[in-house]
Amino acid sequence: MSFPTSYDHLVRLAFDPGVSPKGGGLPGLDVLRTVVNSINLFGIVAVVGALAVSLGVWAWGHHTGGHQAEANGKKGAVVSAGAALGLGAANGIVAFFSALGSQVR
Repeated sequence: MSFPTSYDHLVRLAFDPGVSPKGGGLPGLDVLRTVVNSINLFGIVAVVGALAVSLGVWAWGHHTGGHQAEANGKKGAVVSAGAALGLGAANGIVAFFSALGSQVR
């Protein structure tokens, strides 16, 4: 079966479209980076507050015998620590998986 040349070009394009991320291609990229950095900073500040509240609830529950409050304080502390880890590592996680994805052939 013979296909036109344009079909062969489309088949090759489907396997390797030749698209890769490049900086500076769109206007406003610096503004977007600033906004994302600000959102990340806001998240980190919120996590610090959540961690402080969770640790206070944990201590209050422990000293008053409130087992439910103590358990909730522990859960809040663990979730806050996990959120801090995720926020701090977000750039590295995305860079890792982006590099891993670029190796797929």
